[in-house]
Amino acid sequence: MRQKFSLGWIGTAVFSFWLLSGTLVVFSGITLVDATPAAAQEEGDFDEPEAAADEPAAASSDVEGLSRSRLKWMFRALGWFYTIVFLSLSFTLVALLIMNLMQARRENIVPLALVEGFEAHLSEKRYQEAYEMAKNDDSFLGKVLSAGLAKLSSGYDQAIEAMQEVGEEENMKIEHRLSYMALIGTVSPMIGLLGTVQGMISSFSVIAFSPTAPKPSELAMGISTALFTTLVGLFIAIPSIAIYNILRNRAARLALEVGILSEGLMSRFSNVGAAGAGTAKKQT
Repeated sequence: MRQKFSLGWIGTAVFSFWLLSGTLVVFSGITLVDATPAAAQEEGDFDEPEAAADEPAAASSDVEGLSRSRLKWMFRALGWFYTIVFLSLSFTLVALLIMNLMQARRENIVPLALVEGFEAHLSEKRYQEAYEMAKNDDSFLGKVLSAGLAKLSSGYDQAIEAMQEVGEEENMKIEHRLSYMALIGTVSPMIGLLGTVQGMISSFSVIAFSPTAPKPSELAMGISTALFTTLVGLFIAIPSIAIYNILRNRAARLALEVGILSEGLMSRFSNVGAAGAGTAKKQT
């Protein structure tokens, strides 16, 4: 289990790096789509026919310079505060995604080997072996079944009640882990909105305190902060909320399957009272 978690965190770091790098590449490509043809057209109007051979090299150099300037502009618009905050949220989101994907696997909730082995032990009336098998299994179903068998000496109704309590507790743990993804999906656009307000205040303060009409370049930084923070906040929030709902529905479906399977496996003890269950316990 520890090895799985360590591999998960390594994968989280690698995936986070590639996700953030891919975001920058995609953004750079989008912002360069409109700017590159225009720059090439402006240069083409003034180039002489004999300089046509130098056009590919010049265009490539201009594109690289433009890409660097736009990335620098983006980071300047976000500033260190919003850059660190959004990077932290992105890394945390990817970490939670990998952790929840690992925990929401069917093998960790309803392992088929446990179902088959537990049913085989019960069919052979090897109740102690069935109990040990369920107790040693760290899955959702294993915890529910072990709780039920542990309370079977008190009666079938008490066993079912114990299974339901453990099931609710495990389901709450899953929901608790998933809720952090929903929290990121809620907080990210709020941080973007904060940057929007801050950027607009910055731009209007330039207008308010300037003795003359301000240049557009003086207003651009505040407006850029407003737009970039909103964009990045939504870029984090949209997949976060979508993934949260998908994983929550999957976890709810698997939890329902655990309840159906556990009650089906324990149904053979439905006629066992306190005395009968005590006899069965002594036989083990």
